[in-house]
Amino acid sequence: MMAFLKGLFVFAILFVVLLNGVNCIDIYHEWIVSIDTTINPLTSHQSVITINGMFPGPLINATTNDVVIVNIFNNMDESLLITWNGIQQRLNSWQDGVSGTNCAIEAGKNWTYVFQVKDQIGTFTYFPSINFHKVAGGYGPIRVNNRNVIAIPFPKPEAEFDLLIGDWFRTDYKSLRSSIQDKQSNQFFDIPDAILMNGKRPYDELSSSKRHKSFTVTKGMTYRFRISNVGTVMSFNFRIQNHKMVLVETEGSYTNQISLDSLDVHVGQSYSVLVTADQNEADYYIVATPKMFKSDATLEGIGILHYANSLTTVSGPVPDGPDPFDIAFSVNQAKSITWNMTTGAARPNPQGTFNVSNVTLAQTFILHGSKGEINGWPRYVVNNVSYFTPDTPLKLADMFVNGSGVYQLDQFPTHSVYDSASYGVSVVSGIHKGWLEIVFKNDLDVMDSWHLDGFGFYVVGFGNGDWTPAARETYNIFDPVVPVYVFLDNPGMWNLRSQHLKNWYLGQQLFIRVFDDNPNPAKERKSPQNLLLCGKCHQILILSHVKVTH
Repeated sequence: MMAFLKGLFVFAILFVVLLNGVNCIDIYHEWIVSIDTTINPLTSHQSVITINGMFPGPLINATTNDVVIVNIFNNMDESLLITWNGIQQRLNSWQDGVSGTNCAIEAGKNWTYVFQVKDQIGTFTYFPSINFHKVAGGYGPIRVNNRNVIAIPFPKPEAEFDLLIGDWFRTDYKSLRSSIQDKQSNQFFDIPDAILMNGKRPYDELSSSKRHKSFTVTKGMTYRFRISNVGTVMSFNFRIQNHKMVLVETEGSYTNQISLDSLDVHVGQSYSVLVTADQNEADYYIVATPKMFKSDATLEGIGILHYANSLTTVSGPVPDGPDPFDIAFSVNQAKSITWNMTTGAARPNPQGTFNVSNVTLAQTFILHGSKGEINGWPRYVVNNVSYFTPDTPLKLADMFVNGSGVYQLDQFPTHSVYDSASYGVSVVSGIHKGWLEIVFKNDLDVMDSWHLDGFGFYVVGFGNGDWTPAARETYNIFDPVVPVYVFLDNPGMWNLRSQHLKNWYLGQQLFIRVFDDNPNPAKERKSPQNLLLCGKCHQILILSHVKVTH
């Protein structure tokens, strides 16, 4: 089986189909996920997770409502799942690719994801979701383009560039995975060794090798850079020497366009900026430096913006950015990013047609993210509960045993913090088609990033100290990009997690179960025909087979 996997050829086929009365395209990918020790971003013989020999992996280039079909062959020696960060998986959490929805793809096996990018546009990424794999790569870009009948709210750029930036460690991922679970070496993971751009090491003017990332542009032309933080630990500030950037989109929402000298990008975030090549024909630094860390040359991501007729290389220090410890800069910049209320996106009607200016809240969750210790082991917790991953995915447990023996619904405290840290399979009810308010309280000493699968956030407020209901008077309920509001119109089992890999892996996550008891398939899709079984569900199937046989 392993030799057969290595010998497979890669193909992509496109053809037009009619789905629910909407013209769309089926996009086929066949991926072989492998360990490669020859790429060596920093260290020789380091294990890097590649897809079809590529690091980062191949682009998924889709258009609103397209169906994406990805047949994944796991050529590694461990189980694997891939999640599609920001793709909402409308009515179909079966394809989400996290531990609560899917059995893992075992080593030497394959499984096919089938999902629709329904009513979405924007810039997203995919990455491995279990076994700490993301720290070793396996990530790649996703573009969801506008349909031709809906104009983008800016002139068509000359070209688009995917720029995946992330921190990187010299140490092999299996060693890192072991170290973070050890009380003595847990802090070792907090400081990476480099920041890579599209898997390339930083530019070094003293090196004869050209292993850095370079983008070639033509003077007078405008380009769209789709920037994603695919790292595991650090936020970064992004800038291009002597060039302004115009922010136009973030994770599926067109924004009011603002001109920036630099942009903070936190772990898991994606943005689109327009850059016009309006300087002298030369080479210019592209820079990403970490936030909340005193940067030095060893921890600067550096690429090159190369003008087509340039004969001048970069020299000297990289351009300065804002003070990396200036939290107010990050918060104020985030507040300045607002929704473009008048443009269409996935649909012709303006984005602002659906807004949060007059909602009735059905639920409020107040979630404290912090560190904890359980039986001497370091963990991350939400309201002092560290998520314990059961052998049976929650979604399968719902289907086969109504959750029995796997999790207890609504045992997680959504408004209080336990006195001491403990393990729990944290699953809470979300009211279908109700408005949920989530207040995130960061009790850590570093920046944190949260992500909810299946939905877009409407970020309506920021603040310091403890939250009270009176804070609602300060919310931006007119044009937030996406405390946060969420409209729970997407039935399924949805992962709410820290995007910081160590936090996520060590328990800073929970699941929101949005249930609609209407059996109409239009409400939520049935399990796929190729559903993988594991844990209790696999045992039930075996027992059923034995019972029928006898």
